[in-house]
Amino acid sequence: MHTTEPIVTGASVLGIQCVDGVVLGCDTLASYGSLARFQRVRRIVQPGADWVLGGGGEYSDLQEVARLLETMVTREYCQEDGVVRAPRAVHRYLARVMYQRRSRLDPLFNSLVLAGRGRFLGVVDMYGTAFESHVVATGFGSLLALPLLRKAWRPDMRMEEGAACVEHCLRVLFYRDCRALSSVQLARVPAEGAIEVSEPYELGELQWHVAQTVA
Repeated sequence: MHTTEPIVTGASVLGIQCVDGVVLGCDTLASYGSLARFQRVRRIVQPGADWVLGGGGEYSDLQEVARLLETMVTREYCQEDGVVRAPRAVHRYLARVMYQRRSRLDPLFNSLVLAGRGRFLGVVDMYGTAFESHVVATGFGSLLALPLLRKAWRPDMRMEEGAACVEHCLRVLFYRDCRALSSVQLARVPAEGAIEVSEPYELGELQWHVAQTVA
């Protein structure tokens, strides 16, 4: 069935490239229209061993993207030739899928962020536009969080600092974006070692007294 209008949607996804890996973050809210209906939705998935995917937009379309990637990974495994797509190859595959669906007038209403080994960080939107960068943000985060990420980023930044920066940006989005939530999820993709996708947890140190200074 064609998705003609997003109904259950997720908000921003943020990513930052560090000297020892990549950090990805988003909240766990899936809004039903303007209602904060589903508050423990995981929008970061790990279909492959070397990369993770975070998605905003229509949640059912994100589930379809995850299914496509899981099918791709299963087919690779069944080939038994030892060939596995690198994160950059998966990123390009997603760009082709999104562009093909858009050209059929049956788009997947998502903005996707892929983080992988080799400090890879890339974005694909619903039109198939794809690019790589050291800091990325989708949704309202591209307006509110991206300037903060760019200001904080350093070439020698480590993942601990990157995670703290992403948390800070998610906190700002919770203050400013009515589709954001204080329950968040982070993924850490180190250059070496196991990928860690956190369980949903609450942001601390929320300071609502600053609302008095906002017009």
